[in-house]
Amino acid sequence: MPPRRSSDPARDALIITAPGLEALARRELLALGISATSEEPGVVEAPLNARDLMRANLHLRTASRVAVRLAAFRALTFADVERHAKRVPWESVVTPGRRIRFRVTCRKSRLYHSGAVAQRLMEALAARVSGVSDAGAASHDEDDGQGEQLFIVRLFRDQLVLSADSSGALLHRRGYRQATAKAPLRETLAAAMLLGADWEGHTAFADPMCGSGTLAIEAALLARRMAPGRARAFAFEQYPGHDPRAWQAVRDDAAAEELPRTPIPIQASDRDAGAVTAAQANAARAGVMNDVEITRQSLSALTVGPAPGLLAVNPPYGIRVGDKGPLRDLFAQLGHVARACAPGWRLAILSADRHLERQVRLPFAEQWTSTNGGIPVRLVAAEVPTHA
Repeated sequence: MPPRRSSDPARDALIITAPGLEALARRELLALGISATSEEPGVVEAPLNARDLMRANLHLRTASRVAVRLAAFRALTFADVERHAKRVPWESVVTPGRRIRFRVTCRKSRLYHSGAVAQRLMEALAARVSGVSDAGAASHDEDDGQGEQLFIVRLFRDQLVLSADSSGALLHRRGYRQATAKAPLRETLAAAMLLGADWEGHTAFADPMCGSGTLAIEAALLARRMAPGRARAFAFEQYPGHDPRAWQAVRDDAAAEELPRTPIPIQASDRDAGAVTAAQANAARAGVMNDVEITRQSLSALTVGPAPGLLAVNPPYGIRVGDKGPLRDLFAQLGHVARACAPGWRLAILSADRHLERQVRLPFAEQWTSTNGGIPVRLVAAEVPTHA
């Protein structure tokens, strides 16, 4: 990559992920020519200039949010917060008249009232940027603050870190999934399943329990080298000093990398007619309808080509959808179908129950652990043995 120009200085940024996906995000950053400097649960830190910030938001498949660090200081009293907040370059990320939302977490610190911390920060911001208004507190990461500028504040052991969101809506919201089936899988988690199983779009793919089609659609986007954020807007576009021409150049570069069609077969199927309809509608919105073969059929009817590929499944967990008894039979059937029709393939499962995994009767290895809808899950993968 060309050296960074002094006119486009790098700032520390936080690439926020679901806990357990940090290594995947770090790997994605490296593919963009960006080296991470530190990592902790749910966060990878890296220096990003303005162009890198655009590229990270546009291209990262497993990240939930990209935030720019504005300040870090020790805060033992509210007077400390007020003094340091006056020096924060708020005007670098906030235009006059914007609505502002703070998400504050306080842990193991003398200051424990998140609302009072947010109030001091808002007062300092309003003193430097005219016409801003307080949109209220953001209680958790689902508060996207669409149309608002979100600030993420972490006060831990009396150290306050203030960051400005650059993404807007969470990055899993690619813009294509409006129709959903039961227990939908987040797009970022689907991408993490693919990358965690070391699948990069060069071999065949099949999902015989596709639901609303998220896994197959993410597979098609990856195989065609389509940026996941190609059809959506980002918060950084509202930053003062944002360069629309530079942003268009980044988007043009991404579009130039896209393949006109997927080079490998991608299959998605489900026994539920509503799920199939949803998957087809989502694939059409994502621009990959012609890249994914979507059919209604039972798991036992699965057929795949002889070339090795990835069989990936997000089965029911037996917690919110389905019961454990029938699920034991379903997992056993999955193993039987994989051995019968996909020898030499790799099987990857997003699992919430080790006992159910054992019903598949394959030597699974854990690839990562995370959560899905608050449920602890882990990605496990195994090679399906070839016939003797």
